Amino acid sequence: MSAEERTTETIPQWKREEVDELVDLLETYDSVGVVNVTGIPSRQLQDMRRGLHGSAVLRMSRNTLLVRALEDVDDGLEDLTEYISGEVGLVATNDNPFGLFQQLEESKTPAPINAGEVAPNDIVVPEGDTGIDPGPFVGELQQIGANARIQEGSIQVLEDSVVAEEGDVVSDDVANVLTELGIEPKEVGLDLRAVFSEGVLFTPDELALDVDEYRADVQSAAAAARNLSVNAGYPTAQTAPLLVRKATGEAKSLGLQAAIESPDLAGDLVSKADAQVRALAAQIDDEEALPEELQDVEAPAAPAAESEDAEEESSDDQDTEAEADDADDSDDDDGDAGAEGLGEMFG
Repeated sequence: MSAEERTTETIPQWKREEVDELVDLLETYDSVGVVNVTGIPSRQLQDMRRGLHGSAVLRMSRNTLLVRALEDVDDGLEDLTEYISGEVGLVATNDNPFGLFQQLEESKTPAPINAGEVAPNDIVVPEGDTGIDPGPFVGELQQIGANARIQEGSIQVLEDSVVAEEGDVVSDDVANVLTELGIEPKEVGLDLRAVFSEGVLFTPDELALDVDEYRADVQSAAAAARNLSVNAGYPTAQTAPLLVRKATGEAKSLGLQAAIESPDLAGDLVSKADAQVRALAAQIDDEEALPEELQDVEAPAAPAAESEDAEEESSDDQDTEAEADDADDSDDDDGDAGAEGLGEMFG
């Protein structure tokens, strides 16, 4: 009998069953992480477990059994064993690691800090009225470094005062003062040490994303790719409509500049001619220079040719979709106004 077989036989039955249950859990979910539960009161831990219900499962066990289960599953999960130390548990979910990390961070709640704990950040007693009547407490505030005085019948802190810097061990005096003031300088929650998902091991610094910034970056990249495709004349399912609109606008502009007779350009050509007639009449010092039929007709807003020139000048703005829409709208407006003007003139 080998040493391995003898070792296996000595494992109590309850431990084997516990490892089997852990293995079933690990094989059921897509993502598995190790969370630190140090310092979390049992009541809050139960609240957190309930908060995860429906989206994730938190499982606590002995570290040795957690390690054995991770190694038995293999498939890369054994990489999580290096994070099994201290008071930890396993969290399993079918959500992606980024969603899991965000959920765990949002579930954290403020909590008081005890003497002997390390300050997670600079602990500040804020400026303002403490609401505490004059007494020995003002001396306690001053002793821990707070700028406190008795004013207007109460103890007041005259300015924001750092009473413990990040990394400092919190003293009894500081802990007592913070408790008296109701200041809760730390957050209690499940700290994700690492998570394994789809063959990749993620650490918290890789999962802590600014979602709004990330979304803006993706939108900016998508817009830049679209504009590059349009400007390079490279058709895709997303840019084909824009390329067709752009080509239509350029063809129409060419037709107007060359005065090509076409049913599609008739309205724009009439509008252009109307604008030229009005411009010429304005150069002549004669009130009757403009034909009588046009004197009571409102002039078009802008000649089609000028509208097309404006479109070409704005083509470098890289907003091709809005640009194409503007070109279409201006062409339609000019065509209607011009046709009305010269239509009345020539009957």
